[in-house]
Amino acid sequence: MVKPMTFDVAFPNALAELVELEFDYADGEGIDFEPYQEFQSAEDNASWLQAWTGNKKLTGGEYRIFGQDGTGGYAAFWMVHPGKPVLEQPVVFFGSEGELGVVASHFGDFLWLLAAGLGPMEAVAYGAPEDDKANDAFTAFAMKHGEAHKKTAKDVLEAAQRAFPAFEGDIRALCR
Repeated sequence: MVKPMTFDVAFPNALAELVELEFDYADGEGIDFEPYQEFQSAEDNASWLQAWTGNKKLTGGEYRIFGQDGTGGYAAFWMVHPGKPVLEQPVVFFGSEGELGVVASHFGDFLWLLAAGLGPMEAVAYGAPEDDKANDAFTAFAMKHGEAHKKTAKDVLEAAQRAFPAFEGDIRALCR
């Protein structure tokens, strides 16, 4: 087994503030997302990624897991841009049943998914809905911590998939 790398588990301020908002599942009509209070540890990342892929050579160091859906799928920042802060990295989702995908190009875009009533699992499994379900609290948060102009869930997902078209294939190639 490969030794995991180490990293700080403390959330940046904006992510710590996001955790304070209410994520209401609303019996399947709301957002299926449970944010953590801090990033999952490097050791837990290594163990999880090795189990998810069946590949004992992976360290998981390129991910910062910050929450999960109700089935145990993980939302993470993918640390693909060397030297950039975590909130400028893409947000990805690894589902408990093999769902996989890039959901946002960065934290600001992820906020617009939440404002549209969409969590990371729903984004990967179902894509963007015809009409965004406006969530006032998340919209206000996105205006404060993301880009000041509104983005639709469809725009966020399409931009992320254009920016990182090989993500899913690259991860599936690591599976044993």
